[in-house]
Amino acid sequence: MARPPEPGTPVAITGLGLVTPAGIGVEKNWHRVLSGRATAQHDPGLSGLPVDIACRVPDFDADALLGRSTAWRLDRVTQLGLVAAKEALADARLRPESWNETRVAVILGNALGGTASYEAAHTALHNEGAAHVSPLVMVNWPVSMISGYLAMYCRALGPNLVVSTACASGATAIGIARQMLRSRVCDIVITGATEAPLSPTPMAAYHQMGALSRRTETPETASRPFDAARDGFVAAEAAAILILEREDDAHRRGAPVHALVSGFGASADGHHASAPDPTGKGPQRALQAALEDAGLAARDIDHVNAHGTSTEKNDIMEAELIGRVLDNRPSVTSTKGVTGHALGAAGAIEAAYTALTIEHGLVPPTANLEQLDPAISLDIVAGTARMQDVTAAACHSFGFGGQNAVLILRAATS
Repeated sequence: MARPPEPGTPVAITGLGLVTPAGIGVEKNWHRVLSGRATAQHDPGLSGLPVDIACRVPDFDADALLGRSTAWRLDRVTQLGLVAAKEALADARLRPESWNETRVAVILGNALGGTASYEAAHTALHNEGAAHVSPLVMVNWPVSMISGYLAMYCRALGPNLVVSTACASGATAIGIARQMLRSRVCDIVITGATEAPLSPTPMAAYHQMGALSRRTETPETASRPFDAARDGFVAAEAAAILILEREDDAHRRGAPVHALVSGFGASADGHHASAPDPTGKGPQRALQAALEDAGLAARDIDHVNAHGTSTEKNDIMEAELIGRVLDNRPSVTSTKGVTGHALGAAGAIEAAYTALTIEHGLVPPTANLEQLDPAISLDIVAGTARMQDVTAAACHSFGFGGQNAVLILRAATS
């Protein structure tokens, strides 16, 4: 039976794995986000749509990375997650064949499930008939299968679930993973998120909502968080996997510690299906809950990795929130200028980047920020990366349905 959470039990990030439009692997990702070079391009898979730009993972060869016998059965959303998990486990110096498998949990975030599998099945049904629908769609489309496959791959037999809180999914998954470790229902958690939404139907729907940038003539300039000329987000696919352990366990086995997950807060706007509450009251409750959970005051936060979607309403609401609550003017960045918006995976990617910011003392710039919206008064890092000793940082994630999640990360103790 799980014990109550132990006050002050530090939870460490001991492994990182990244597969994003910024590259395959942590090293390539870190170099690209520090460069501030955007990844958006015309996407042949979206040809014919009004918005045909997106941020895809470059040179992703699932057969080479996973083996054809594994890759052919899986939707791209799971392929991305498995490749990121392989890197994260190696980084954490963990070998599944040597751990207590019943004490390893898998807690992942995802918003849309296996969109490519569903789209292919739907097309086959209408064009060729029911006999041509692959039975694999029902073990690839549902969001639950993402964590299921990862558990099979890694032999992780503890708690297994997928959290779906729209674009807050990745951050929510990490927060729940932390709570499970503090409650001692497991000893290791494979967490984070994966998303592969770049199929025609969801992209057409996002366009119809007016959510996507229409800068199709110059895709590399389209994702521009906090810029006065922003006009929507650029959709992305990606996966980020983090290995979490209690800090004392990590130290006992000599594992590396990138940063600590020290606080988590979540809330609901209860306002609108897709638009943020302009008052920012829901995100503020999540931020204040995360600060309280971490035992920190607002003045202790010296950096924010913002949700920063490049949409008009989100960026204004979030800027006002940061200025109102974190009035010591922490540095702010949105790495979505480089990677685009990976929806349910965004919060996990940005938590990984924040851990690297803390570890390396470098804040990535916000790409394409040429003229700050005059309604925004924040210390936003732009142009080039900034050297900064970051000891405590907030990661914001807000999603459709008014779902909010905030993580607080801190520098590891010696």
